[in-house]
Amino acid sequence: MSAELRYAGFWKRFGAMWLDALFLLPLVLVVFWGNSRFRLFQMYYLLPGFAVGAFYGIYLVKRFGGTPGKLIAGLRITKLDGAAIGYREAVLRDAPGWLLSLALSIGLAVAASRMSDVEYLSLTFVERSRRLKEFVPSWHQPLQMLQTIWIWGEFVVLLTNKKKRALHDFIAGTVVILKEPNRVPVAD
Repeated sequence: MSAELRYAGFWKRFGAMWLDALFLLPLVLVVFWGNSRFRLFQMYYLLPGFAVGAFYGIYLVKRFGGTPGKLIAGLRITKLDGAAIGYREAVLRDAPGWLLSLALSIGLAVAASRMSDVEYLSLTFVERSRRLKEFVPSWHQPLQMLQTIWIWGEFVVLLTNKKKRALHDFIAGTVVILKEPNRVPVAD
């Protein structure tokens, strides 16, 4: 018997993304809490955040063929021929989004460093966000726009090709498939 790859569609992948969001929610809450209480939290969290991101988006993907959300949703990330991916593919899949997030985090850390502790801690979340926007480097806003274009581009590309590949799949040479492929009997 040979196996035919069944490509994961938009809704399966979207659901897997939300499952991953649930897994990462405790970390997101810690980051939100830290940012609200420590002016330079973004700066101190940069390396630990990188380590967590690399573990989740690279190591787990290479080791198990997907993030926890994808695995629970019955999905697997493979090379185009269905073979297991290596670290090269896992890094290439994760790199565009990670690099944009890293640059934006650095911009926010720079902005926070331009404020005093007293000012930073005296502002509400909305006021602090507005004030930080005044202090971010000039390259921050174009990068935010680029990140928005990237995210929407991911959705558009995923919805408009037969193999349901997103931009990061094209970059890495990967595809997301349903774990249990259709079994097609081979004639003797």
